[in-house]
Amino acid sequence: MRVHKLTIAAMALAAGLSLTACQNDDAGTDQGAAPPAASTASSSTGGSGSTGSDQQGGTDSEGKTPAGTGGSDGTGGTGATGGTAENGKTAKCRTDELEITAIDATVGGDDRGTVAVDLKNGGGRDCSLAGHAGVDLKTNSGTLSAERTGEPAPLVVLKDGERTTFGITYPINDSGGSGVRITGLVVTPPDETKSVTLDWPGGATLPVTDGSGTPVQVGPLGSAGQGG
Repeated sequence: MRVHKLTIAAMALAAGLSLTACQNDDAGTDQGAAPPAASTASSSTGGSGSTGSDQQGGTDSEGKTPAGTGGSDGTGGTGATGGTAENGKTAKCRTDELEITAIDATVGGDDRGTVAVDLKNGGGRDCSLAGHAGVDLKTNSGTLSAERTGEPAPLVVLKDGERTTFGITYPINDSGGSGVRITGLVVTPPDETKSVTLDWPGGATLPVTDGSGTPVQVGPLGSAGQGG
């Protein structure tokens, strides 16, 4: 009877050891097949999602550039292409950026002739003009510089493609004599030293004067002549 009980106990112990061995093997297989949750989360932040793309090239998950990533230079901010100078004001118009033309704008019955000079911004950026343009008439007797009218000259800001006009007034030669022949018009934009030479579209001559007659005058930007 004692031998029978020992045999049964030995069989039970063997079965228990076998079950424990099987459970350890199963647990090892599960650990090898599924990585820990923390490892999976770590790999997602370094893949091709928005975080990884932003670090590589500054784009979001759809390939668009995020707002606020542009620089403050000409590539995306307020640099040269925006027409803003270092002091925050609109940069001045350069002679090479302006398309300058002149036409006769004399109104019938006036005692003075008028030439309207048009300045168009073709520089591809906003720019500003302030003051009076320089105006010289080329004549067969030398160069004659126009006088300013004395009117206020406001700041003019031109967007690309916009224009402004000023007027030149001059005495009409009705003396019956040959007068002083005008051969050309020289315009220098405000605050510039480079000039543009144009054909003179107004009256062909000026009356000969001893300096006491009506002078050639230039008005401020934004005026069409004849005092405004």
